[in-house]
Amino acid sequence: MIDPKRKRERMVRDQIEGRGVADPEVLRAMRAVPRHLFVQEAMAEQAYDDRPLPIGFGQTISQPYIVALMTEILEISPGMKVLEIGTGSGYQAAVLAEMGAEVYSVERIRELHLATRALLTRLRYFSVKLKLDDGTLGWPEEAPFARIIVTAGGPDIPKPLIAQLADPGRLVIPVGASHRSQTLFSVDRRDGKYVRKDHGGVMFVDLVGTHGW
Repeated sequence: MIDPKRKRERMVRDQIEGRGVADPEVLRAMRAVPRHLFVQEAMAEQAYDDRPLPIGFGQTISQPYIVALMTEILEISPGMKVLEIGTGSGYQAAVLAEMGAEVYSVERIRELHLATRALLTRLRYFSVKLKLDDGTLGWPEEAPFARIIVTAGGPDIPKPLIAQLADPGRLVIPVGASHRSQTLFSVDRRDGKYVRKDHGGVMFVDLVGTHGW
């Protein structure tokens, strides 16, 4: 494998900066996290390609650009309490942790949850807390959250997540009426009011759970 650091630099320059992501802290975090460790060993050579990759159990690690875009939309500040729905391989959680966030991440698939917990511990991302549960229910005992990010697409925004969003706060989520074809939305909560913004079309695995598919 070519030096992973060089591959990350090229990934950030060509796929992320080159497509308009400008937040310097997002770019720094994307350069720092060893993405090749968050994919299956057989796919490590493809880890920095401009596409999602399978991680088993019908799940994927998102395309680097989409991870960077969603992270930039979140507008993370150090110490911010962030809820992630869909831990998957743990890559998005690691990027958020690199930016100084206190991450609470929920995964419904036991095998992914256990493997990711071991990996994040090995990489010393101790600011990430993990839970095995139905992500559409959120993490009510730890609410409210200044930011919420959902890394799977459902038919609508789960009501429990809206209820667990701080005021002020921001939620980023793909939503769509059809499986694997969604629109990426941000929802800002301020003074009890909600403002939704469209960030374009995306394609994610299904958000499965009580308030999903």
